[in-house]
Amino acid sequence: MKNFIFGAGYLGHRFSEALAFTLVPRAEVDLTDLPQLEEFLDREKPEVVINCAGKTSGPGEIGIDWCEIHREETIASNIVAPVNLSLACAERGIYFIHIGSGCVYSGDNNGEGYTEEDKPNFDGPQFYAKTKIDSERILRNLPGLLLRIRMPIDDRPHPRNLIDKLKAFQKVIDIQNSMTTVPDLVRALPTLIRQRAQGIYNVVNPGTISAAKIMAFYREYVEPPHTFEILSVEDLDRMTKGKRSNCVLSPAKLEREQGIRFPEIHDAVKTCLVSYRLC
Repeated sequence: MKNFIFGAGYLGHRFSEALAFTLVPRAEVDLTDLPQLEEFLDREKPEVVINCAGKTSGPGEIGIDWCEIHREETIASNIVAPVNLSLACAERGIYFIHIGSGCVYSGDNNGEGYTEEDKPNFDGPQFYAKTKIDSERILRNLPGLLLRIRMPIDDRPHPRNLIDKLKAFQKVIDIQNSMTTVPDLVRALPTLIRQRAQGIYNVVNPGTISAAKIMAFYREYVEPPHTFEILSVEDLDRMTKGKRSNCVLSPAKLEREQGIRFPEIHDAVKTCLVSYRLC
């Protein structure tokens, strides 16, 4: 039986490689076309479907500011598509996993970190986050698994890897955030699928880290001559069309799942950088 991943981008390829799922690019199935999607699912009859499709930027661009001025496309990809896929899978008894975003909060919830039950509070300062919040409000009422990830950090170079993004900037912020290391996410997926986990999960490593600390580690482990300066959040907000989410999520729910253990974020970033250096 074939299992499918919709969205042949960065994470789609990483998951396909790890799980041996078949990638379905948009050119093959348009998720906003419900009849076409239903025909595909009826023909292929998958057991598991993962949705990695979504808009964070346009062709050849990296950065969610694109979403601020391409709102119709962002709504279609980030709301209509996952809702269509979730509904179609629910009607056919297909186990559905949606890769969502943890960038739906601002702050650290009085030091406790936001749980899966806390209402998102970043609905407005950024259009991308607004679409992720709107889709989550619907998907939480349907069968399936929604994984909130944040600022994915990988152990290999890629334009979507947070390490590659940060090293291209002369200035980075020094604000504590929850983040997700992709190798740990990839290792957790088979367990979550096997257990048929349901609902929303914050898929972040324990602890918090800042962009500045990641670049300090990058300088230590990969490129000693690398230099950077600290950028204030206020200056960053003046440079971007939409404000950026800085938040802390609680990983407690994920940690209760048997067989899943994410390393503390500082240790996980160092491990990623050691492998990254060898690529």
